Amino acid sequence: MTLHHQWVEVDPTSHPRETVVVSPWLCPICARQFRRAGQSHECAPAMLLEDYFSTGPPFERPIYDAVMAALADIGPVTIEPVSVGIFLKRAQTFAELRPMRQWVALSFGLSRRATHRTITRKLIEYNGRFHHVANLHSAAEFDTALADLVIEAYTQSPTA
Repeated sequence: MTLHHQWVEVDPTSHPRETVVVSPWLCPICARQFRRAGQSHECAPAMLLEDYFSTGPPFERPIYDAVMAALADIGPVTIEPVSVGIFLKRAQTFAELRPMRQWVALSFGLSRRATHRTITRKLIEYNGRFHHVANLHSAAEFDTALADLVIEAYTQSPTA
């Protein structure tokens, strides 16, 4: 399998800042590609989208469709359905859709704290980024304000 990406990481210990080219890592077991070598993950190949939705709750697909409609014109998005949910990737995952019992948890990282009526969990800062989780019971809850936050997560995600 040919790898099509090279990731550039900034070395925070150097001054002025230097970039280090990092090759993507391909898991030898599931053949999924990751930004970091040895990235922890559920080691299973990605599913076909239709196979994924054939076993999920009925409220999940309309939420996915609403999110993807918001992302339609921003640039390439890799869709990776796995058993625990759908990962949306640029060079790395920038958002996840995970079905819960009565809602879909839409998670994404930003370099700032953001608020939205569907973001109910405490925001935790990690390495200068904030992990947000919006609990969506229906596609109608995915409004323009939340779409803007997911687009912001995409634009803050590495391009290569």
